[in-house]
Amino acid sequence: MVTGMRHIIIGLIAILAISAALWKLNSARDGIEIVRSEVGATPVTVFRPVSGAPAPVAVIAHGFAGSQQLMQPFALTLARNGYVALTFDFLGHGAHQQALPGGLADQNASMKALIAQLGEIAAFARKLPGGNGRMAVLGHSMASDIVVRHAQAHPDTDATIAVSVFSPVATVTSPRNLLVIDGALEPSFLKDEGRRLVGMATSGPVEENVTYGNVADGTARRLVFARGVEHIGVLYSSDSMAAARDWLNEVYGRSGSGFIDARGPWLGLLYLGLIALAWALARLLPPAAAAPRGLGLPWRLLLPAAIAPALLTPLILWKMPTGFLPLLLGDYLVLHFALYGLLTAGALYLAHRAGGTAVLPPVSWRPLVIASAACIAFSIVAIGIPTDRYVSGLALTPVRLPLVAAMLVGTLLYFIADEWTTRGPNAPRGAYAFTKFCFLASLAIAISLNLQKLFFLIIIVPAILLLFVVYGLFSGWAYRRTFDPLPGALCAAITFAWAIAVTFPMVGR
Repeated sequence: MVTGMRHIIIGLIAILAISAALWKLNSARDGIEIVRSEVGATPVTVFRPVSGAPAPVAVIAHGFAGSQQLMQPFALTLARNGYVALTFDFLGHGAHQQALPGGLADQNASMKALIAQLGEIAAFARKLPGGNGRMAVLGHSMASDIVVRHAQAHPDTDATIAVSVFSPVATVTSPRNLLVIDGALEPSFLKDEGRRLVGMATSGPVEENVTYGNVADGTARRLVFARGVEHIGVLYSSDSMAAARDWLNEVYGRSGSGFIDARGPWLGLLYLGLIALAWALARLLPPAAAAPRGLGLPWRLLLPAAIAPALLTPLILWKMPTGFLPLLLGDYLVLHFALYGLLTAGALYLAHRAGGTAVLPPVSWRPLVIASAACIAFSIVAIGIPTDRYVSGLALTPVRLPLVAAMLVGTLLYFIADEWTTRGPNAPRGAYAFTKFCFLASLAIAISLNLQKLFFLIIIVPAILLLFVVYGLFSGWAYRRTFDPLPGALCAAITFAWAIAVTFPMVGR
């Protein structure tokens, strides 16, 4: 009774936290008209003040494996300060259903396609209702170089804001009025690049938050380091928002409301609330067995069963040809997950033959199906929908559906084998965390063996770690209620397959 009451109280607190977070996230849109449209095949979103005189337009471009949702903080900050802002999905990214030509194999083709696409979007933006014909561009990471190149080709672009920039083509005089924003915790080579670009405007050392050159003649440059953030956090930093707002106000001689989108803490509250709600709702899952199921290998068997796949998988796949999926690096990841899962399953079989595992109690399939469906539904609806709205594109488009199915082959093999390895009546404490560490170490080995091909996997390692933590909690709670590893395994497998298939760029072959 006491335990049940505790779950109810935590559930109610979670709902209050989620409601408060959603209210604050939605209130950032007050006074803004948001219109979704398409330019050709490109999904675009226009953020326009509901009242006000014609204003300059800011075209905002996301980075590699990103989507226009990631750039909402900049768009809302600028729109609430009187500008018209436009975000869009690059080819192969987000909700765009056309592939990015070239991929990693032909980066010149990719670059040309992205620059041409930005040109089309910019031409559309200059004619937007509420715009006054003047325009600035803002780009993050991969897009920082794209917006610099666009501004160089279109000298009537009044200002360029390059976030986490790397651009070898910038010169002393081009692009006009360049603001560089880097996260203070980003890699040193990115911060050094920011200093180099701004340093072109001065003969001395570059200082932060100092304008060099002259706004009037387009030679102005400034460097800003957003405090306490890295490559993704820079997109949510109040320092970044304030720097972009102030730069455009200086270039255009305007002033606005002073509003800054500060969604970071509210997103944190939202996800903490969702995790707490998952814990509370897990108590409603039906038991699928009379006693805990799972092989739960002891450490003497778990160590070789976990370490061997971590070492063998990258070595076996080192020279394996890929290119069978139109998803950048998705083909390698599905092979890594699948082979890792098969090797783990083989280790489980050998351990079982050696008599190192317990006899499994029977399972009741109806409650098992209900529990699995409930876990999957919570992940897709409660986690997926707000993530797609406030963080990054997760909506499943028809062209991505086969890619999810393909990724699911690998993630199912991995998570089912891993859950059966680490769950059971005699499973050692820390087993789940140890096998996840081994998987991440295996990916690191793969990257080191083929850095040129797999370099971009470095970007997703923090995301995989975060998903491991969150879905490790979910699967643990589901297991303690259902006594079966399958609901947690299916939930994690579908979530990982979905996230990879809809966020990694589609590429042309």
